[in-house]
Amino acid sequence: MVDASVSLCGLTLDNPVIPASGVFGFGYEFSELYDINILGSFSFKGTTREPRFGNPAPRIAECTGGMINSVGLQNPGIEAVINDELPKLKKCFKKPVIANISGFSIEDYVYCCEKIDREDQVGIIEVNISCPNVHNGGMSFGTSAKAAAEVISAIKKVVTKPVFAKLTPNVTDITEIARACESAGADGISLINTLLGMRIDLKTKKPVIHNKMGGFSGPAVFPVALRMVYQVYEAVKVPIMGMGGVMTSNDVLEMMLAGASAVQVGAANLIDPFACKKIIEGLPAAMEKYGIKSLKELIGGAH
Repeated sequence: MVDASVSLCGLTLDNPVIPASGVFGFGYEFSELYDINILGSFSFKGTTREPRFGNPAPRIAECTGGMINSVGLQNPGIEAVINDELPKLKKCFKKPVIANISGFSIEDYVYCCEKIDREDQVGIIEVNISCPNVHNGGMSFGTSAKAAAEVISAIKKVVTKPVFAKLTPNVTDITEIARACESAGADGISLINTLLGMRIDLKTKKPVIHNKMGGFSGPAVFPVALRMVYQVYEAVKVPIMGMGGVMTSNDVLEMMLAGASAVQVGAANLIDPFACKKIIEGLPAAMEKYGIKSLKELIGGAH
């Protein structure tokens, strides 16, 4: 009998598998396909202070080993999330959820985090300081250690729940940003968000994406994500949610060996809506195959 449960900032999760923000909506759409309560938790759609329609189309481009998106944080805004989305979610998901928050100023982040912190359904606040899709937005915070620390410090003054800083890989040294967030009070680190990429249409000889560039995700980024989780684990003492190209149960085990306490699954859900269900169902066999009795004991085992 294997134990797939993990602990994350005081929350006990039945397993470490968490759909990543932006690929799972607010959960209830997926609940029509399977019982989403089998998930460890999930990170809901990135939420901003005001409603956002997102970027102009085309905003998705396929590529070898993944996809590029420039959706642009399309969401109904913090008030609608609290008043409309969370009540609908409560009917189908009985566990604490992860609230993903984005902003265009420190004031935006503080406003949204203070509001979402009051919601009983929210167990963890994930602060997206790394989105590469929005002009004058999160990327500027996530690429500067000083700016990242300022955002986290301001948020920690107004919330009571654990705060995870979601980091961009589009930096020279991700450990510098991670350490700055930890020093500013972050309770955990999420990484990696998407890499910046682009495609060019040979017929039109123009970029495929309207915004020219977007976030590259999918299995091709897994080795990069694994390397960065490994590096950050050695740089900080707070727990890590690892993500980036995770497709299988074996990928989850690798991420945990690198140092992740929980593992988010992103693009795989867009390829197969049952991806997380299959990964969870495959975990016990994968653990037995490699002689792993408890996932808690696996965390950081490659160091």
